[in-house]
Amino acid sequence: MVNVERSIMELSVGIGHKVSHADAAVCTDFAGQPMITAESAVRVVGASKRQSPRLQGPFPLVGALGQVVPLAYKTNAFCSGGAFLADGRLLNIGGNGPLEFIDPTVTDGFNALRYLRRGFGTASFDGQDWVEPGNKLASKRWYASAQTLPDGRVFVASGSLNGLDPGVAANNNPTYEILSSEGITKGRNIRMDILVKAQPYYMYPFIHTLRDGTLFIFVSKFAQIFNVDQDAVVRQLPDLPGEYRTYPNTGTSVLLPLSSSDGYKSHILICGGGAYQDITSPTDASCGRIVADDPGAKWTLESMPQGRVMVEGLLLADGKILLVNGANRGAQGFDLANSPTASPLIYDPNAAQGQRFTEYPGSPIARLYHSVALLLLDGTVLIAGSNPVEQPILQPDHQHPFVTDFRVERWVPPYLLGENANRRPRNVRLAAKTLTAGGAYTLEFDALGGSRGVKIVLYHGGFVTHSLHMGHRMVFLDNSGFRGGIVHQKITFRMPSRNTAQPGPWVVYVLLDGIPSIGQFVRIQ
Repeated sequence: MVNVERSIMELSVGIGHKVSHADAAVCTDFAGQPMITAESAVRVVGASKRQSPRLQGPFPLVGALGQVVPLAYKTNAFCSGGAFLADGRLLNIGGNGPLEFIDPTVTDGFNALRYLRRGFGTASFDGQDWVEPGNKLASKRWYASAQTLPDGRVFVASGSLNGLDPGVAANNNPTYEILSSEGITKGRNIRMDILVKAQPYYMYPFIHTLRDGTLFIFVSKFAQIFNVDQDAVVRQLPDLPGEYRTYPNTGTSVLLPLSSSDGYKSHILICGGGAYQDITSPTDASCGRIVADDPGAKWTLESMPQGRVMVEGLLLADGKILLVNGANRGAQGFDLANSPTASPLIYDPNAAQGQRFTEYPGSPIARLYHSVALLLLDGTVLIAGSNPVEQPILQPDHQHPFVTDFRVERWVPPYLLGENANRRPRNVRLAAKTLTAGGAYTLEFDALGGSRGVKIVLYHGGFVTHSLHMGHRMVFLDNSGFRGGIVHQKITFRMPSRNTAQPGPWVVYVLLDGIPSIGQFVRIQ
């Protein structure tokens, strides 16, 4: 245990603002929906750096200072979904009703489509607003999920028609629709029985693309493999034991790192959840893990140290999983949770069952409803938000013990602590920044003497909101050419198929003896 200095920046972010840090642009709205979009300068407007008391613990939370640049939009994106298009644009999907009581210029967003373009290696698009040419979804969707498909189309599923009581069947939109690779709807709403069966837990389903191009879809406690092109359920998977896992008792779902070592099998982890939408709801400590594309797929269960709801599960640059944020009691919604779960967990998917979780010292900041976390290019984790009250309240009282929090933290994983930060691979140079499925490419970097092994990581952070990381995935790429103990390295790596790595923007990390380089943006075409 060592003393570390923790600094927190204060950041006021309203609807439609962008935060940038460490060469990464992070888009977020009032509900907390970030995603890395393009290389950018470090920006924050009017932030003040405050020194907090020293903490005991090996994991510093370091202030992320930059600028906040407001990005205007025309329709309300609150509680929307999102995905990246093949050309690199960010697509924002659906949202909420008009904001007459706050800003009458922001109109109905339930069926809206919004587009944001940023450049690769250029700041020429920085600061440009969301583009809304008038394209609409085929139906209204609040709390919809999205997944980019191998051919660049976007699968959009579920949502509420109006944001009203999810227990009323008439409010459910139990359908999916397909958007083109340009982000324009095909115009059909197609019924999904699993979304009817899941009432009232139908919103924000967990979706992952499998190695054969089919989709793993999970909602409530139910799971299936779905073929989009055939509009057919390929296989029903066993129900996951335990409490409800999706909104309003969302846990988290993570597709574990993919590798050719087992043929890119899809190992999926789902953790946390709860019993009902109330502040008294108990939470679930269990995690289910399944190899979704195995013919006889079954869940294996293990347990976190405590129950969690609204827990963020995200892949770290070394392939382990960070579980952070959320509460030990309650549910999603305003003033519906207490007992914040402050301690981050790291899950090691390669450790023996029963030995996969490690708990670390946490932050005193409660990260409840509408909090978010995502990996930055430098391998640290941005943690932000907590909006457990409907309108901003800055001072807690008896009625609102947990209030709006505009502070941003940067969590430093174990792989960058101490001397590790000085042992990063340096001067990473990619021969190409536009990559093709199945292609072979080279990269060069400098390593410290004594290095023993390298992995090349392909990483997609996805769209983050409400404990969902839509489209989030990571691939260990086949590579050759590493020479132990040599400073200057030249590596050849091979890209997988589009089923494994969908078209759009990704990040490449060089992982040297478990320590990541600064990430490099690439685009898969």
